[in-house]
Amino acid sequence: YDIPCGPILSMKELAEDQSLRETGTIVEVDHPTRGKYLTVGNPIKLSDSPTEVTRSPLLGEHTDEILREVLGFDERRIGEVRDSGALGAARRPLTTE
Repeated sequence: YDIPCGPILSMKELAEDQSLRETGTIVEVDHPTRGKYLTVGNPIKLSDSPTEVTRSPLLGEHTDEILREVLGFDERRIGEVRDSGALGAARRPLTTE
């Protein structure tokens, strides 16, 4: 009948499947707060365009870079925005009253 089929693997079986690691379908990533973890690799493989899967950024890790390079803020302006409380965690709980 030409019905495509394959095994249904658990997450544990997927993580332990060496062929998925060898092809880069499952990759291990090192994260500064989570430690090492498994994630999905890039599903598209092109011989002349290799890719690298990297960790997710920390909350706020690139804030200054975005303010500088995308919005054109200088260090003084970034300091003003930071001092205003617009960046970072909320100082007090938000209420709906």
